[in-house]
Amino acid sequence: MPQTTTDHSRRRDTLRAALASHDPALDAILVTNLDNVRYLAGFTGSNAALLVAADPAADAIATDGRYLTQVAEQSGDLPAVIERDVAKALLARARAAGTGTVGFEATALSYADHARLSGDDVPDLVPTTRLVERLREVKDEGEIELLRRACAITDQALAALVEEGAIRAGATESQVARRLENLMYEFGAEAVAFETIVAAGANSAIPHHRPTDAVLAAGDFVKIDFGARYGGYHADETRTFVLGAPADWQREIYDLVARAQAAGRAALVPGADVRDIDAAARSVIEAAGYGEQFVHGLGHGVGVEIHEAPTLGKLGSGTLSDGAVVTVEPGVYLPGRGGVRIEDTLVVRADGPELLTRTTKDLIAL
Repeated sequence: MPQTTTDHSRRRDTLRAALASHDPALDAILVTNLDNVRYLAGFTGSNAALLVAADPAADAIATDGRYLTQVAEQSGDLPAVIERDVAKALLARARAAGTGTVGFEATALSYADHARLSGDDVPDLVPTTRLVERLREVKDEGEIELLRRACAITDQALAALVEEGAIRAGATESQVARRLENLMYEFGAEAVAFETIVAAGANSAIPHHRPTDAVLAAGDFVKIDFGARYGGYHADETRTFVLGAPADWQREIYDLVARAQAAGRAALVPGADVRDIDAAARSVIEAAGYGEQFVHGLGHGVGVEIHEAPTLGKLGSGTLSDGAVVTVEPGVYLPGRGGVRIEDTLVVRADGPELLTRTTKDLIAL
């Protein structure tokens, strides 16, 4: 696990300020989304909750006895409550401290757990939506460095895969996927960011195809969507290859997607409406007559989750922030024939986006 010097207390202070401006104002928030617990406290165990209060002295983390040593190492600046029922333990602590109103993460706490935790002996529970996730949209330089490393591992693994000739006629999609995942581990990944997609031939026209025993053949497009996780942060990259000399139709749609992807990257400027960024790439594909074959949004945020805010798409909302990390991944999919997607992970910067995934986007014939 990489060592970082993340100032988690600063992140909690930023969240603390949001409690006062929430409607209604909150005395504290109970954080039960484990990704958010990690973001705010550094703790990576599988059972945890965090209380962030208007009074910093009332902050606390809860976990069970399995993680007694780990919580001290990772979140030693916080009082630790060791109980199996972490949410209940923190609410009891809040009540004992006289805390009046506690927000909870409405998308992370189940209906059954809310019912179990509610009652006269706990503070008033108020639903909140995306308070921490909004903070996570803008990455600090420590986070960006972890993302750079995740993306570098991703690029290294793909380069090694190509160099050793693993993407070849006669191999199966599953064999290529497993080899690529093994290479990511060999180059330092702590995990794969998500299940690797390897889609050959007609399967490449399926946006999220899962690898099968389908055999790669000469003339196939081979679409590979993959990424490494490093220090809790995810990379996301897609490249599309062709086995043998590309046909004219393959060159046509590959060049089209490459032009759309370049337009999407160029539109990544702070303050841009997320729908306009999608439109910048989508309009290129629509003008060529393939609009109906671009069936998903242009991209999404990447960080401690592989898919997080913001969403770059027709149904997205809001504007892009300086320091956001997003993907740009247009695609054209021709059912029964094949498809192309080209995807990069990038940091939004005032002077132009920083490209984190650096594998060439030229069409490579293998």
